[in-house]
Amino acid sequence: MNDTAVLHAGATPSAPALVLRPWCVEDVAALVDVFRDPVLRRWTGSAVENEGDGMRWVREQERGWTAGDRLGFAVLETQPDSPRGQLAGHVVLKEAASGKPSAEVGYWTAAHARGRGVAPRALEALTGWAFDVMGADGLERLELLHQVDNPASCRVASKSGYGLDAVLPPAPPSFPREGHLHIRRRDA
Repeated sequence: MNDTAVLHAGATPSAPALVLRPWCVEDVAALVDVFRDPVLRRWTGSAVENEGDGMRWVREQERGWTAGDRLGFAVLETQPDSPRGQLAGHVVLKEAASGKPSAEVGYWTAAHARGRGVAPRALEALTGWAFDVMGADGLERLELLHQVDNPASCRVASKSGYGLDAVLPPAPPSFPREGHLHIRRRDA
């Protein structure tokens, strides 16, 4: 995998353009700030309490790129007066491998960026990129999982063309409640 991948999602009438790029050390302070949100903490398995946690989280993202099996992108909202952008979320492609027909996607959105289409636009950019880059290596299907009591994730999945495929039984401790499995196929 090329860890210099940069993806783009256009602006909407109510939201700025997005840039998706691999995580870097310069993101740590913004990551710690974003993780102060109790709603985000409820739905993620990560605990980012301080700079040390943030650094470990970013390093784990970098290891995923090096191994090629977990490709995480920082999602940044860009403005003409702020070319570096403000951290608005995260999207990730998990368990992707040459010859493997499926992989998983995941995402979260910072509290300040919710309600502006960040997650669906970022997920759409990641989905297109994944099928473009890995389709020739056999990637046919992307899976999106979330707990049934997370209706926001269900809306993002639907908006992004991921159809509900199955209701999954609980799998504690990571998934203490039933879950939804959404799927998007390359030819969809």
